[in-house]
Amino acid sequence: MSFNRKIVRMNFICVKTMLVAAAAMVSLSSFSQDLIARQAPIDRKLKSVDSLALQKQIRAEQAAYPAYSLYPSWNNEYVHAYGRNSETVVPESFTIDLRGFYMPTPSRTITSPFGPRWRRMHNGLDLKVEIGDTIRAAFDGKVRIVKYEARGYGKYIVIRHANGLETIYGHLSKQLVDPDQIVKAGEVIGLGGNTGHSTGSHLHFETRFLGIAINPALMFDFPNQDVVADTYTFNRNGRFERKGATAVAASNAADDNVIKYHKVHRGDTLAKIAKERGVTIAELRKMNGLTKKSRLKPGQIIRCS
Repeated sequence: MSFNRKIVRMNFICVKTMLVAAAAMVSLSSFSQDLIARQAPIDRKLKSVDSLALQKQIRAEQAAYPAYSLYPSWNNEYVHAYGRNSETVVPESFTIDLRGFYMPTPSRTITSPFGPRWRRMHNGLDLKVEIGDTIRAAFDGKVRIVKYEARGYGKYIVIRHANGLETIYGHLSKQLVDPDQIVKAGEVIGLGGNTGHSTGSHLHFETRFLGIAINPALMFDFPNQDVVADTYTFNRNGRFERKGATAVAASNAADDNVIKYHKVHRGDTLAKIAKERGVTIAELRKMNGLTKKSRLKPGQIIRCS
């Protein structure tokens, strides 16, 4: 009888031990789940912090090196730093974001358009401003050049932007920024003037993509003080597309009405240019006053439409 009681007692102790262990496991599981539940917001917060830090770092790098993926170099000396022998690779097409713009001047008067002028190419727009008028940065960017050119731009500024454009502001009376300075759209960068090769006070304004001059009027509507569209698509073959709230309906028609030009390179012929531009040799000759004996010269500007 005593032996049986010992067995029962031992079984009771075993059962009790198992129950205590089970309770402990349940408690530990609940504690773990509670810990995980409390840790989840911390993890999310850490991820958020990491994301914000990464975004901040990316923005800082973009500001320090605007359009880094497009431009192979940065220099503070030459406006036209992207010659045929440079490392620059011009894409077949590239969409330029025009949002976040600021008109460089409130002037609505264009005194000289983009295109051939005085037997040479005028690569920008001349806008009527008075000496001392405020000139502002068109987009966020980084100042690449602040220099003086007596026989050309006069006192001028070049800014590179994250959207791939470089803007040039010429004939200034005063420059108010320094090379490598980061500027915001609308920030005052200089004052209007009449310096350099200029016949009167005005702002010479250029827009370039990888060194290629683009008519600013295709992007900026100075008479209405607005951009023409939200985006501008650069195409290496000379055609373009504009999309946005202000130019959806007119973009295709405008494309057909734009006068296009071709800069002659070594080895170019009328036949080659005609094929590339989708026109006939006879049309090229007629538009440019050429004859069968005319010879093309490198650097010559040929009208193609």
